[in-house]
Amino acid sequence: MAFTRATGKHRRPSRVHRTTARAAGVAALATTGVVGTLAAPALAAEPEVEQSGLTPVVTIGDSIADEIDAQAVAQKQAAVDAAAREAAREAARERAAEAAKEAREAKERAAREAERKRLNTFVAPITASYVSTGYQAGSSLWSSGSHTGIDFHASSGTTVHAVGVGTVVEAGWGGAYGNQVVIKMHDGTYTQYGHLSSIGVSVGQSVEPGQQIGLSGATGNVTGPHLHFEARTSPEYGSDMDPVAYLRSHGVNV
Repeated sequence: MAFTRATGKHRRPSRVHRTTARAAGVAALATTGVVGTLAAPALAAEPEVEQSGLTPVVTIGDSIADEIDAQAVAQKQAAVDAAAREAAREAARERAAEAAKEAREAKERAAREAERKRLNTFVAPITASYVSTGYQAGSSLWSSGSHTGIDFHASSGTTVHAVGVGTVVEAGWGGAYGNQVVIKMHDGTYTQYGHLSSIGVSVGQSVEPGQQIGLSGATGNVTGPHLHFEARTSPEYGSDMDPVAYLRSHGVNV
């Protein structure tokens, strides 16, 4: 009895047809370079390419597909992590810039406060002394008939201080005032120091509160050593104002 060979729809499909769909996916991944990073042994473990006369295709198993997916996820996470690190660095730079700005502003505020304090600091012209002759006291000793300043008790050679911040506008002989110093204060008023035994500053020199400008004495029209002190609206004689009120308005207790 003769047998015939099965043909047509009863013939078993080739392996090439069974793996075509998966190979197409691999080809797409290969264009991104993901498959190229896989180890050769992993591919070698898969079935060989069929010699069918058709275009050869490579087949891969589920384990390799999972590895490709894992690599894609890792690459995406690496990009997210890099962006997060850059954002953190930028935030750190912004915080550092803000801190530097705050420190600079604090330093500027401190400098302004120190300058304000310096300009508003006043002291007595003679330390630990007292007023021996008051303002506008009457006497024939003065050409105007009254005292245009106040006298501080002081023996010859006692240190005389600038009462505040200012610039020396006169330093020398002042007639009846003897050796004198006149200072233009930072607020535009003037102070005068008379009958000095010696002068320690020169015209144009800047002075600070408490700075020594000379020594008390008895030069000029005097009956004994002391310091004659005046507060004025100008550097000239006759523009005097109450020296006690002037010093007290600047915080000096006299």
